[in-house]
Amino acid sequence: MRVLVVDTYYPAFLEAHYAGRPGLADERYETQLASLMGRSFGTGDAYSRNLRAAGHQAAEIVANAAELQNRWSAEHGSARPGRLLASLGRGRLATRAQRGSLRRIAAAQIEAYDPHVVYVQDTSFFARADLDAFRRKGRFVVGQLASPAPPLELLRGYDLIVTSFPHFVERFVAAGIDSTYLPLAFDTAVLDRLQAAGVDPQPAAMRPHEVAFVGGLDPRVHAAGTTLLERVATASPIDVWGYGADALPSGSPLRERHHGEAWGLDMYEVLARSRIVLNRHIDVAEDFANNMRLYEATGAGALLITDAKRNLSDLFEPGAEVVAYRDVDDLIAQLRRLRADHDECIAIATAGHARTLRDHTYSRRMQQLAEILEDRLHG
Repeated sequence: MRVLVVDTYYPAFLEAHYAGRPGLADERYETQLASLMGRSFGTGDAYSRNLRAAGHQAAEIVANAAELQNRWSAEHGSARPGRLLASLGRGRLATRAQRGSLRRIAAAQIEAYDPHVVYVQDTSFFARADLDAFRRKGRFVVGQLASPAPPLELLRGYDLIVTSFPHFVERFVAAGIDSTYLPLAFDTAVLDRLQAAGVDPQPAAMRPHEVAFVGGLDPRVHAAGTTLLERVATASPIDVWGYGADALPSGSPLRERHHGEAWGLDMYEVLARSRIVLNRHIDVAEDFANNMRLYEATGAGALLITDAKRNLSDLFEPGAEVVAYRDVDDLIAQLRRLRADHDECIAIATAGHARTLRDHTYSRRMQQLAEILEDRLHG
């Protein structure tokens, strides 16, 4: 089975990555791709690497990385799209034109790789017409969804929706869309990269940050989550990293606790230097544990404290492998208790770390995904 994974990255990460590496945009495509993959942003190359380890052909593209895609276009004789990306400028019309150019380059990459499966990590990236064109050529088109769903009409352009939201599966199937549940996971390659950077991810290692949060801080996007963090910040020491801090009110207690953005491996370094990592889910998760921070924090050896969800015990044992809180008052009380008991912190963090490395790795998930895909392809 040959799989092409089509991913997209946060524009703020891409901008920071290229700004911090002058000249990278002029390097060859493979050099730029390796530079991005080495940052361990999102799922990085965990899908393709672990699918290959399971005996399949697989590759990744970052479809919205303009500099990267511009280079691919130039190297494969498609100079016109590359020149267009370089000359679009800014503004709404320019953004729309650039998105169209990026979709055309990604479609050309799909044609060149000739995969059996096109696995799209951002279900809103392609237009319905693009998806229909892929399917007409006999490709099995899969969308992965762990965020608010796009319109059903767009989702019907996919042969299968793989989602880490258990509650989405029944809703999609009822709408006539094939769907299956597959949780997110942890990329164990991060551990080697942390150790190479001189960071010890073992739970008992020295961890200078007592309580940490890494993620979105914009109250316009994460209103309830930001309010929760502000309440915690008034009652407990907490260090925060993340994007959207400029939108915080001038009097927000998070402003003085904010240490900037932390993307990819930089984020993992923060997690590996934190005793306790706080998690909260976005509204679309409803009553289900889902997000990547569950696995990122435990994989990096921190004690995870997360909002109580109906299915949390399917993933981790609350009280033994992670700690769950009911509301902000319970969270503050739990943090006070955990900060006073260093041994309990290490014990829970150690158990959570072991659980993630046993049950929640991308090596394991890609074996499960390969079985799902092969069943659909040959069933």
